[in-house]
Amino acid sequence: MESRKKVNLFEESLKKLMNDKLGRLEQEFAADVIFFYGEIHTSIIRLFRDLIEDLKIPSDPPKPEQKKLVIILNTPGGSAEVVEKLVDIIRHHYVDVSFVVPDFAMSAGTIFCMSGNRIYMDYSSSLGPIDPQVWNGKQMVPARGYLDKVEDMFAKAAAGTLSNAEFLILQNQDLAMLSQYEQARNLTVTLLKKWLVEYKWQDWTTHQTTSSKIGQPVTADEKTARAEEVARLLGDNRYWHSHGRMIGIGTLRTLIRIKIEDYSSDAKLQPLIRSYNDLITDWIAKIGNSTFVHTRNWF
Repeated sequence: MESRKKVNLFEESLKKLMNDKLGRLEQEFAADVIFFYGEIHTSIIRLFRDLIEDLKIPSDPPKPEQKKLVIILNTPGGSAEVVEKLVDIIRHHYVDVSFVVPDFAMSAGTIFCMSGNRIYMDYSSSLGPIDPQVWNGKQMVPARGYLDKVEDMFAKAAAGTLSNAEFLILQNQDLAMLSQYEQARNLTVTLLKKWLVEYKWQDWTTHQTTSSKIGQPVTADEKTARAEEVARLLGDNRYWHSHGRMIGIGTLRTLIRIKIEDYSSDAKLQPLIRSYNDLITDWIAKIGNSTFVHTRNWF
């Protein structure tokens, strides 16, 4: 009995410490903060809706901080369709959304981050290729990787170099399933084009890196073209070679050419994020949860 009391006291002290650290982050960002850990799955949609509604305290007129949200995200990925619904929920309540990636936000997590006005990372953080995961009846498979392989076999067939084994594989393809993969791939491009233009680049008014255009106004068509380029680069399996490839700040800035807020050298912000994230992820590993959320009102 005494041992159980000590365990409960320890857990309550740990929760208080995590709540305190979250509160300091809310003060630093002047925003509501949500911590999310786990796969992006249909089961979290209602949870996200409820915890965001729980954070909102109506006031007339709304206070500035009530329009800002920061999501600290740790995820291996999941469903792009679920990401779209989460963004719908979030943007119903908030006009300014930032993502903080202390460790990694892969695949659908990367798509999720692209819906923000800002993305915060440090030198050890990673995003990932945006190959959407699709259920093939047995398991989740990367749609782009699957389509690339089928397209390779079609090219071989056209060139007359398709092997008998490859012919049998191609012959047994489910056309409805291939169509589903194509739709999933196209959805990721559509979402990135919409969110980059509407949210992340809403304040991008003049050219800053193209030497021949520096200082000139950025048109809506140019923003859309850049968004398509970002989607193409992040979805290029032939370049990344692995769905689990971790893409750091350097590559995001130089190859993808997308702005990332680097807090690596921020003497105040990095310790706040690190101490909170490391503590809470260690706790999640200890209790063995696959999904975990934390707000000032929800633990």
